Amino acid sequence: MNAIINLALKDLRLLFRDRMGFFFTLVWPLGLAILFGTMYGGNRADQPRAVPVIVVDEDGSAESQAFVDSLIAAPEIEVSLASRSEAIERVRKAKAVAFIALKQGFGEASQNPFWGEPPAVEIGADPSRGPETAMVEGILMKYASRRIQDFFTDQSAQREELERARKELRTAENIPERLRSNLENLFASLEGVLSDESYLASDTTESEEGFSGFQPLTITRSEISIRRRGPSSAYAISFPLGSMWALLAVSATFAVSIVHERTRGTLFRLLAAPMTIYHILAGKALACFTAATVVVAGLFCLGYFAFGVVPNSILLLALAIVSSSIAFVGVMMLLSTLGKTEQSVGGASWGILIILSMFGGGMIPLFIMPGWMRTLGTVSPIKWAILAIEGAVWRQFSPLEMLRPCLILIAIGAGSFLAGVHRKLT
Repeated sequence: MNAIINLALKDLRLLFRDRMGFFFTLVWPLGLAILFGTMYGGNRADQPRAVPVIVVDEDGSAESQAFVDSLIAAPEIEVSLASRSEAIERVRKAKAVAFIALKQGFGEASQNPFWGEPPAVEIGADPSRGPETAMVEGILMKYASRRIQDFFTDQSAQREELERARKELRTAENIPERLRSNLENLFASLEGVLSDESYLASDTTESEEGFSGFQPLTITRSEISIRRRGPSSAYAISFPLGSMWALLAVSATFAVSIVHERTRGTLFRLLAAPMTIYHILAGKALACFTAATVVVAGLFCLGYFAFGVVPNSILLLALAIVSSSIAFVGVMMLLSTLGKTEQSVGGASWGILIILSMFGGGMIPLFIMPGWMRTLGTVSPIKWAILAIEGAVWRQFSPLEMLRPCLILIAIGAGSFLAGVHRKLT
């Protein structure tokens, strides 16, 4: 029994002496717990994520700008401004749910809230996102109605509107004299009401039932033809994610194997042979690249024959697999420099790879994350690898659209590989 206890104490002492092993064994799980809590806490059920929309102000009046400002401040939607052509293209590429166009004459119609045609708004919507578009319509009605409510609580605005109406009455030529006289009396009575202190002190917003028949906006909806096709099945989504875990496993395994060869003396025996450290690292990189490409390609062959995962382009899928493998070869080389023992490198490798997977969308969908986390995800090779593979499988990327994620993956691989080699030589 004492021998068992002594062996356990010896292993614990070794763990505490190995700083990297201790960090990724005890401290890193705590960090993960905090990170997951922050991630889910940033999007609570009572705080749904804002719907992305694009606003096009075709009127350019002070009234339309004021309405745009109210939409920008609205927590229910995430507003960006653009021209009509740019807005249509962004909705077509599924980068926004819809665009909201404030038509010409919006400001003039807003100046006459109680007669004439209401301000006109056009919604250009993604037809596949009907519920979200309906919610956008409700949000527009809400803030347009609030503008009228604000009018009734602003006595100075009411006086300005009354004075403007009286001026229009004096200059109008086609109004019968009897009607002109009655309107003058009506305006005088309204001016008396506005001057009444009891009216000024009253709560004019205590009931909204008086506006039940009022239409603050005229909304027309048009559908934008979407230039995309969704995945053919759930497997078309799960297989790209599965390929990421294959790349993670290969990267972590080869990172540990480099340390294993050093600690077991294999590296020194190889250096005694007629070869340099560069030959050894290049051979390790080639082996890692070969394993990564074969495993991911085999995974998609299985998906094709057993689960009906048919890529949109075989050549682009091959390009995505090669680019992703290059990226993770570089990551592997850099991870192998994070410790001196197999335990420390193994713990550090999986800890870092899991974080890259989390931020890159390999574990949690990107839309769930807070905005700052989605921004950080751009540095993760997981994000670009998933995007490249999905682009070849079901997103229907053109060769030009595939260049961006693939070049980013190659750049990550080259930069990480050179950094890892530099650390090994210093």
